[in-house]
Amino acid sequence: MSNTSTRSVLILGARSDIARPLARLYADEGYDVVLAARSAEKLAADTADLRIRSGRHIGALEFDVLDTAGHRAFADQLNPLPDIVVSLVGLMTSQVDAQNDFAAAELMIRSNYVGLVSILGEIANRMEQRGAGTIVGVSSVSGDRGRATNYIYGSAKAGFTAFLSGLRNRLFGKGVTVITVKPGFIRTRMTDGLDLPALLTAGAEEMARAIHKASKGKQLVVYRRRIWRLIMLIVRCLPERLFVRMKF
Repeated sequence: MSNTSTRSVLILGARSDIARPLARLYADEGYDVVLAARSAEKLAADTADLRIRSGRHIGALEFDVLDTAGHRAFADQLNPLPDIVVSLVGLMTSQVDAQNDFAAAELMIRSNYVGLVSILGEIANRMEQRGAGTIVGVSSVSGDRGRATNYIYGSAKAGFTAFLSGLRNRLFGKGVTVITVKPGFIRTRMTDGLDLPALLTAGAEEMARAIHKASKGKQLVVYRRRIWRLIMLIVRCLPERLFVRMKF
């Protein structure tokens, strides 16, 4: 895929609970791994541990999804350009805060959509020029239809899902694969203490395995857990006059 014999993967949003098990899966498979996140120095323990366990090159880069002016320079420093790029970047804050304070809404929109369009667009252009690569974007089932309880977060995820779909269509036949992963509930630090339904909730390691598998397979849109595909099909098909009465 790349111009060197060593395969590599870049994980954006690498302070996510999913990042460490995902990085381990790739490293165990023989990939060099670059973890990118804000306050990248806090990844030092993870990079050292993975380096010792796998014997691969494990690096860390400073990355801020909100710093769109710096994204071209960030992409330029990726040498070699990774074979696989996975975006775990995401931010969900209170719907009530976001609907009453545009600054809170804008932060979610920029974190979940605007910044990702910027950085993945830079990387996609370089992969297209090379003629090879895989981009995996983790979106959300929340983007499948706007709901009263999280419509600002959901609208940003809907935009990101549409962006990935269009990018996939644009790059079809050019050697670059774009994959959309749509989780439902995920058991992480962010959801700690919430009473989540076990059947609908994936753990961080389960999500890591699903993302890793998706990046190797042919399925371009992946729901995790798979029951969410059926749930969201039903939700999307509900008539609007009925849907507006359902406050969930």
